[in-house]
Amino acid sequence: MTRTAPAPLSDSGISAPAPEAFVLTGAFWVVCRNTRYLEELSARGLKILLITPESYREAATAARKDPAHPAALIDDIAYVDGSLDQEGSFTPSFIARARAWHGRYTLVGAYAVGETLVEQTGLLCDALGLPGPGLRATRVCRSKYLQRWYLDEFSPASLVLAPGTREDADLAALRYPVVVKPATRHSSSGVIAVDGPDALRALLREYPDHETILVEQKVSGQEYSVESLVQQGEVVFTSVTRKETTESGDRTFVELAHSVPSADPAGHAELLAANLRMLASLGFRDGIAHAEWRTGDDGRPYLMEVAARTPGDGLLALYHLATGQPMEPEIVRIALGEPAAYPAPARYARQVYLEHEEGALGTVALDWPGVTPRWVGGNGGMWPETVPGAADDPGALRALLVLKEAGARLTPLASSDDRAVTFLIDAPTPAELDELERRVRAAVTVTVDPVVDDER
Repeated sequence: MTRTAPAPLSDSGISAPAPEAFVLTGAFWVVCRNTRYLEELSARGLKILLITPESYREAATAARKDPAHPAALIDDIAYVDGSLDQEGSFTPSFIARARAWHGRYTLVGAYAVGETLVEQTGLLCDALGLPGPGLRATRVCRSKYLQRWYLDEFSPASLVLAPGTREDADLAALRYPVVVKPATRHSSSGVIAVDGPDALRALLREYPDHETILVEQKVSGQEYSVESLVQQGEVVFTSVTRKETTESGDRTFVELAHSVPSADPAGHAELLAANLRMLASLGFRDGIAHAEWRTGDDGRPYLMEVAARTPGDGLLALYHLATGQPMEPEIVRIALGEPAAYPAPARYARQVYLEHEEGALGTVALDWPGVTPRWVGGNGGMWPETVPGAADDPGALRALLVLKEAGARLTPLASSDDRAVTFLIDAPTPAELDELERRVRAAVTVTVDPVVDDER
């Protein structure tokens, strides 16, 4: 039950009920890009409140002045201070801003759209008795080393290096190769594989002293994600997504492709069973879980990490293409305590990120009837809506997106933010999807110009 403060008095002196409101949290641009959350809440007549980091204040203020921008649907914004590489740093200002709304609104639901404020949103839901993943789930899902502690059954061998302990750690005792992961970052930032103790020691010196670092045995094998809609502790929808990363040619793990659903069912039953046990171990209550797994060479599913929020990249768009229905309305229903359901995929969909050379982004050309490149680079670029086809429609290229601005510096793929060009496709069969990907790749031309040294 939502706790409410005494209602304010109306002009007649009679207590007026505080308007019902829903709190979205996360990076301002991520929330705006997921416009269906805003549209769904607005259609219900709910006030839309947003809690976002202070760094977005200027951009958000400007965007809200444009009546055509999705941000115009937001009724109030609170800005919070903190840093992703410092655990819990957003919590004090988050609680202060949320309490300022107490009494002005009747808060009926809350949801973390991105990774930044997952834990704090869990605290909000717990304090107000709102549906949410639960305190354990939201805390553990924001910490890679806590996941190894609580979810040891599914984890590779690992070592936690707290601040001040790196120089004393017995790195020679580890079984190499290993993967180094900063404990609280996201988007694959700082995640690097190394082959021996000397290389590991040198790499550790590159991380800020205050960061907690997780070092774990590298698991070889196919990578997947499992998306699960959970309501009152019961899974109402789950599906396996196949992933490809930069790992094959580099020591980083930046995602290059997502395929929904995974077309190779071998081992999926064991993977889904492990995912179900993992959710139970977290006490996951209400919301969506995005879990990343690897099926090891020994056939065992290993948990890489799990998040208590919407999957990133274009996965929501892929599920819309694969099932014919958007997932966001069901996520809102879960957050409001309403019965939710979601259909099984009827088509196969894929998002592909193109690798690039180093330099300055020049032109992006596409030789494809009816589709042109959509430049969404820079802060605030809105992704176009992808419209699904019927189950037996021919394969289709739905969008080609340029994620950076012209002239942007292109660097090696060390994190998800380094990717520049992506496309979304869907088809009735896996074979047709593979052939469609080959054709689209051949139809795209990305020009990368030399970087001009400013001093010259």
